[in-house]
Amino acid sequence: MAIDSEGGRCVSADIAAGISPAAALFHSLADETRLRIVQRLARGEARVVDLTSQLGLAQSTVSKHLACLRDCGLVDYRAEGRQSFYSLTRPELMDLLASAEHLLAATGHAVALCPTYGVKTGDGDAELEPMS
Repeated sequence: MAIDSEGGRCVSADIAAGISPAAALFHSLADETRLRIVQRLARGEARVVDLTSQLGLAQSTVSKHLACLRDCGLVDYRAEGRQSFYSLTRPELMDLLASAEHLLAATGHAVALCPTYGVKTGDGDAELEPMS
């Protein structure tokens, strides 16, 4: 259940087509913006306006990705008056992401050099992107 790059909508067709739940989970986390939102929410709940200012993203972008994360059951919100406060529903998600960071460190970030999923340079070759 990730946002379809063409339609900008959260898709569950992958599940209907037989994709495994694990693949759907990783597909939902395959977007850098969603990862940044998850990392921010790991520090505590936030409103859309907080996320837009802290992450430097448009309101529509944040809302679209929050909707996807909500559809996946990873994020939820509580209403307080006219405001919505978003938070992680599954804090153990951060353990999964920490394990991924350890795996990346152990492999020398080789996945960044992967010809299929690595960071592409102008000449089409994969290149290791520096960690920020």
